[in-house]
Amino acid sequence: MSWQDSLKQRWKLKSVAQVWIVLLVFALTGTTVVLIRRFLKGNFDWAHEKWFTYSYYWLILPFYNLMLLIYGFIFGKFRFFWEFEKRFFNRIVGLFKTKKNS
Repeated sequence: MSWQDSLKQRWKLKSVAQVWIVLLVFALTGTTVVLIRRFLKGNFDWAHEKWFTYSYYWLILPFYNLMLLIYGFIFGKFRFFWEFEKRFFNRIVGLFKTKKNS
């Protein structure tokens, strides 16, 4: 079984073409985040401050997830990425719940 077929099965997609679309959405989202950081660091003096780095990493998570949904919508895979986001945030909430209870 090829890695593409493995991803197709894991993500419950119908074709290898859909796997490539999902990978393209992830790639575009990551590239967008990198380009925005590069733009901010290149055009604003305060972007080199330590607080900017910490703020950026806190704020990039919701922005990344929003961009994932936007690109998913553009490429017709919104439902896939919406389910992906729900699983992702359920895991994060679950991590916080287990740490509280420990």
